[in-house]
Amino acid sequence: MLVMGILNATPDSFADGGEHFTYPDAVDHGLKLIAEGADIIDVGGESTRPGAERVSAAEEERRVINVISKLVDAGKPISIDTMRASTARAAVIAGASIINDVSGGLADAAMLDTAAELKVPYIAMHWRGHSKEMNNLAVYTNVVEEVITELSLRIEAALSAGVSKSNLIIDPGIGFAKEAADNWAIIEEIARFVALGYPVLVGASRKRFLGGDDPTSREAATVELTKRLSQSGIWAVRVHGVAANKAVL
Repeated sequence: MLVMGILNATPDSFADGGEHFTYPDAVDHGLKLIAEGADIIDVGGESTRPGAERVSAAEEERRVINVISKLVDAGKPISIDTMRASTARAAVIAGASIINDVSGGLADAAMLDTAAELKVPYIAMHWRGHSKEMNNLAVYTNVVEEVITELSLRIEAALSAGVSKSNLIIDPGIGFAKEAADNWAIIEEIARFVALGYPVLVGASRKRFLGGDDPTSREAATVELTKRLSQSGIWAVRVHGVAANKAVL
């Protein structure tokens, strides 16, 4: 199982907003994650925490493109965490080799065609709406069945757009339009997502459902979950604290 290190070049991400917002701080943190053993660095310039404001495409690119260009030299794969096709394209030109789209192609009608054209791995996450509205969309009769059904539609859309099956990765969207019980239900049945036949990414790091009063207090629970998921057959976990999570693998 791989470990994807989170690099939020944002002022408002839920766990570390502002800590790595400047170019020097972002690059330094990316190099630190690599030194700790990250297999992939996931660079994002727009927070997707509940309630977050969207930023312009120009601002998103300003935050991430130079950081990606610099970190590529360290020799680890870089993924671009974006919902915008234009940002994804600019990031791949700068050296990113994976697109991580939390909307699964729903936020930007051009994304799936762009991912297919760029011929890089594309991560499609289960998503029901933007940050401002996601908490109101956490309504399910059977969360596992519904997330699988909705994610399967995104798989079909990606394949129809020309994304190759070998380049498609899926993510059940822990913490996105889901209550705590929904997140745990998905984790309990993560084998059903693995059984869909695509690599599975899980991004649960420091999220509220793990307990604790603040994100940093959830690191121990994050590490325990990583240890548990390491036996599940998933492809990767996306985490803030690389060293501690690598240590349990």
